[in-house]
Amino acid sequence: MKTFAKAIAATVLLTASAAGWASSGLTPQQCNDYPFKRLKAEVTHKQLMTELAELEAVGYQPNSNDIDYPSDIMRAEKKLRAQYRQDCVAPNSMAKIPYSANP
Repeated sequence: MKTFAKAIAATVLLTASAAGWASSGLTPQQCNDYPFKRLKAEVTHKQLMTELAELEAVGYQPNSNDIDYPSDIMRAEKKLRAQYRQDCVAPNSMAKIPYSANP
């Protein structure tokens, strides 16, 4: 029963944080973390869950019978890159956007 309660709490927290990301820009910490920066170590579960929440915040809706896959996740990644450019790249910078789900 404790596991079920923890799962519900985690779902509520992820939903709340996804709503927060949708309404505001990326934080400096998010700008300097996976998936926007290449990592020297393996990606952690927490980083993958954060990436999923960021993708969901820009419209990606994962489910098992998704007929639009992979175009829907590609659309969400494109929106997330645009948000990264807006929130994380300095104006007049020609910096390359290094986003890649497969580093």
